[in-house]
Amino acid sequence: MSNLKNTVVPGVCAVFIIVVPALLIQFDVIDGYTAQIITLSGINAIMALSINIICGITGQLSLGQAGFMAIGAYATILFSTNLHIPLPISIILAAAVTSVFGFLIGFPTLKLEGDYLAIVTLGFGEIIRVVLVNLKNITGGPNGKQFPTLLTLNATFAYLAIIGTLVLLIILIQNFIRSTYGRAILAVREDPIAANSSGISVFKYKMIGFVVASFVAGIGGALYAPFIGFVKPEQASFSRSIDYLIFVVLGGMGSMTGSVLAAFVLTYLQEFLRFLQNYRLLIYPVILIMVMLFRPQGLMGMKEFSFVKTFDKIAQRLSRNKKSEATNA
Repeated sequence: MSNLKNTVVPGVCAVFIIVVPALLIQFDVIDGYTAQIITLSGINAIMALSINIICGITGQLSLGQAGFMAIGAYATILFSTNLHIPLPISIILAAAVTSVFGFLIGFPTLKLEGDYLAIVTLGFGEIIRVVLVNLKNITGGPNGKQFPTLLTLNATFAYLAIIGTLVLLIILIQNFIRSTYGRAILAVREDPIAANSSGISVFKYKMIGFVVASFVAGIGGALYAPFIGFVKPEQASFSRSIDYLIFVVLGGMGSMTGSVLAAFVLTYLQEFLRFLQNYRLLIYPVILIMVMLFRPQGLMGMKEFSFVKTFDKIAQRLSRNKKSEATNA
């Protein structure tokens, strides 16, 4: 009964999160502009998941995830336009290519730790940006490359595709963390020396976490290209990586639901403050500083929001209310 509840309750909530807003978008209850912000928030949330796998779950500091996103975006364009591969297959292939780059970068660098790893991944992001700028025949150079906005032709379809992918990734990542590999990665994060003495290969599980994070970032980039319809080498810039890292820091290192929540809140906040024009560049950092001062562990800390526990609390409260009513009667 417990296993059935653990499956049914999150499944129903996931369907509700995906289907209900899609219906509201379809019937114009949610306007196209708001729908676009929500959908873009989904892409930012996918990138936040990618960085949280590296920083929060694996315990490494990476500043080059925007580079992986750019690889995924450009790979999707090349597979779709040059090789004429269907878009869904192109997205999967682009993510696979990105994970290969993650392996190639991680293999020589993951023996480093802390600031040294951060500097190397920062350099990797800049290398990717420079290469994309100079490969003008393939990437369009600094002017970028256009792509048919297949997802934005229909706001409802774009929402279903991107938010559906986000929900699927959350489910897969949560199951991965609970698996033997995920628990080994958590052990490496908590104490590499103790993990190594217990027979856990520190380097191996760091590599697994890094490759999985690269794959997720590739999916984020692969969805970004058809949604926005335009990709520039600046997508791999250091500032982009910092933007995605902010989502994780604000949501809570190690909390997937916290990272997703922060990505949605901050993406909408940037649009909401647009009426302040240039002053929003001041208000936005001030809000982040205030949060870090009064909630340095982030919105969720290392905790995860659980639909099952929330359902149990509501059921227990209703049960107590019925008992009290029966006693009073």
